[in-house]
Amino acid sequence: MTRRISRIAASAVLILALAGCGVSLNQSPGGLGGNFGGLPTAGGQGSEAGFQNWVQSFRPRALAAGISPGTFDSAMAGAHYQPSIVALDRKQSEFTKPIWDYLDGAIGTRVATGRSRAAQYAGTLSAIESRYGVPREVVLAVWGMESNFGAGRGSTPIVPALATLAYDGRRGEFFAGELVAALRIIQSGDVDSAHMVGSWAGAMGHTQFMPSSFLSHAVDFNGDGRRDIWSDDPTDALASTASYLRQNGWRPGESWGTEVILPPGFDFNHAGKSVQHSGSQWAAMGVRTVSGAPVPSGSILAPAGSRGPAFLITENFRAILKYNASDSYALAVAYLGDAIAGRPGIQGSWPRGDRALSNSEKAEIQRLLMAKGFDTGGVDGKLGSRSTEAIKAFQRSRGVTPDGYADTRLLAMLRS
Repeated sequence: MTRRISRIAASAVLILALAGCGVSLNQSPGGLGGNFGGLPTAGGQGSEAGFQNWVQSFRPRALAAGISPGTFDSAMAGAHYQPSIVALDRKQSEFTKPIWDYLDGAIGTRVATGRSRAAQYAGTLSAIESRYGVPREVVLAVWGMESNFGAGRGSTPIVPALATLAYDGRRGEFFAGELVAALRIIQSGDVDSAHMVGSWAGAMGHTQFMPSSFLSHAVDFNGDGRRDIWSDDPTDALASTASYLRQNGWRPGESWGTEVILPPGFDFNHAGKSVQHSGSQWAAMGVRTVSGAPVPSGSILAPAGSRGPAFLITENFRAILKYNASDSYALAVAYLGDAIAGRPGIQGSWPRGDRALSNSEKAEIQRLLMAKGFDTGGVDGKLGSRSTEAIKAFQRSRGVTPDGYADTRLLAMLRS
C-alpha cells in the first residue's frame, strides 16, 4: 500500500475509504524528472477524443522524462478513457467507520489466514527478516491489510487507469508522474503492460505499491532478474515491503509501541505525535504500560481521546505511517501483526456508544472553530493535525480535557 496516493497527501477519511481498494496514500512521485503541468485535462467533461488528445500532448513530456518512444507507444496503444475510474476517484462516503469498528474488521477476519501464511512462507519470511530487520508478523500484517494476503491484488490495467486519472485533472500532475513511473517499470523489464494490473488508483501487487514507490523500494529477492510483485509468488512483494519500511525508519529490534495506562488527570497537552518524551520522562508523569514492561520512548496516541485506549508509539509506528498515513491503518497493522504472533490485543475499552460523525458534521466543527478564532487550516471535513490542535485549544478555553477528540458532545459545545 505503499503511498496509496501521498502514497497522495490525503486525509484519514480518504485513506480509510481507499484502504480496501488498493491505494495507499503515503506515496508521491519523487525524482521522476518531468514537467507534467499545463496538459489539456478534462475539466469535468471527459471524453474519448479529449483523452486521446491528452495522450498525444503527454507523449513528448514522457519522452523527455526518459521513456522511449517504443515503450510509450506500445503501452499506450490500447489505452482508452475510463469514466468509471473517474467516478471511483470522485466518490467519497459521507460516513467513515469509528476506529474501533475499523480495527475489528481489519484484524478479526485476518488473523487465522496470517498465521497460515506465516507457516507456509516461514523460510522466506525468515530470510526477509534477517536481511531487513523488520519482523515477519509486521510484513504479514501489511500484506493482509493491503490485499488480504494476495486475494485482492486488483485486476485493473494500470497504464490506462493512471492515464485516465491524469487526464481527468483533479490530481493530474500526481497521476501523470505515477504514469511515467509505471512506464519506467515496463521499460525496465520487470513486467509488461498486459500484466501490470492492480487497483483503479494505481496501487499494484500483493502489498499495493504505487509505481513511484516500486521504483524506489522494490527488490528482486528471489534472484530471478525481475522485481515481480504481481505473480502468485509473494516473495518479492514481501521483501519489497520490508525494504520500504526499513528505508523509511524502521529500527530493528524495537517494537512499534505498546498500549499504556495514563494516570488520572493526565495532561493531554502531552498527547499527540508531535510530542515526544523518553521512557523515563513518561514514567515520571505516571504513564505505565498495560503489560508492566518498561515504558519506551516515543509519543502518546489517544485516537478516541480520554475515554479510549492510549498507545505509546515509537519510530517504528511512524515507519508504518509512511506506508499509509492513517493512524487507524497503522494501529491495524500493529495489532494484526501482534495477533499473528500470538500477542494480546488492545486491553482498554473504546467508547463504542459514540456514533461516527459525518463529513458534513466534521466540516461544521471546522467552521465553528474558525468562527471562534481557532484555526483549523480550512474547512474540508477532514480532521487532521491542525484541526486536532484547534479542538484542543477550544477545549482548553472551555476548561474541559484537551484530548482533541471530535464527537457529538464537542459539536454540541461548539454550537452552544
